[in-house]
Amino acid sequence: MTKVVKFHKTGGPEVLSYEDAVLGKPGKGEALVRHTAIGLNFIDTYHRSGLYPLPLPSGIGLEGAGFVEAVGAGCKNVKVGDRVAYAGGVPGAYSEARVMSEEKLVKIPHGVSDDEAAAVMLKGLTVQALIRRVYRVQKGETVLFHAAAGGVGLIACQWLNALGATVIGTVGSDEKAKIAKAHGCKHTIVYTRENFVERVKAITKGRGVPVVYDSVGKDTFHGSLECLQPRGLLAVFGNGSGPVKDVDVNILARGSFYLSRPTVMTYTAQRSDLEAGAREVFSMVKSGKVKIEINQRYALSQAKQAHIDLQARKTTGSTVLKP
Repeated sequence: MTKVVKFHKTGGPEVLSYEDAVLGKPGKGEALVRHTAIGLNFIDTYHRSGLYPLPLPSGIGLEGAGFVEAVGAGCKNVKVGDRVAYAGGVPGAYSEARVMSEEKLVKIPHGVSDDEAAAVMLKGLTVQALIRRVYRVQKGETVLFHAAAGGVGLIACQWLNALGATVIGTVGSDEKAKIAKAHGCKHTIVYTRENFVERVKAITKGRGVPVVYDSVGKDTFHGSLECLQPRGLLAVFGNGSGPVKDVDVNILARGSFYLSRPTVMTYTAQRSDLEAGAREVFSMVKSGKVKIEINQRYALSQAKQAHIDLQARKTTGSTVLKP
């Protein structure tokens, strides 16, 4: 038996249950991973609430790190004893251990801790996809990144700063503004009292930015478009305030704008892309250019409280659950 967090109906954090489950043996091409750390991500709340529907009952969580305890026949990427991490695949990371496809596992290099790996895999691969593939940010460019003090935001601010880009970041409070600035965000906008469109226009002297990275969704979508330069790209990669609905694509004609809705799952679907992305993420962490700020740790049994705090915007940086 092993302890897992599951939900049998969709809803608020209260639907999460901490329960026993039978852990099977790994089959062909599978590995049994004993977790040492589990990543907490906003997408977990989308699964739990039903915004991103899953067959019920369901496990939850897409990101974890630990070691390989057993392997099934035909495993070629990992072996017993390897330190591994993963992001994506079938939800179920909120568990003491799980059996999963070895195709989703990457080895954790020396110099990166298990907690760091669990905190950076999904967020780091998301940033890598956003700033290196969805729109390849160049030195000297100015970009707008919403929720700059969040887990993805702090990684992005540091990475973009290392690339020589100027980051304008929106945040929810003065405290979060200080955190974002300490991680490479040049200009912070406290959206609770400032109009971010007006501030972006002022900072860029009316030019706007070539790309906006938006994980907030409904509340910022139209404003984000107003911040773009002609032929600029809006990358919506989350729904923190709710999903964007009923959009007339003709609004893109105002500046011949591009609109993308990228997911890290698509950008890591091929094993070669996953390995290349993970190498780049771990390289940034090992170099010290990207420091993983794990500002909250909860026991696995406290997953419900972790969700409450995450959605109340009480968390900063990254959060891990400990089995």
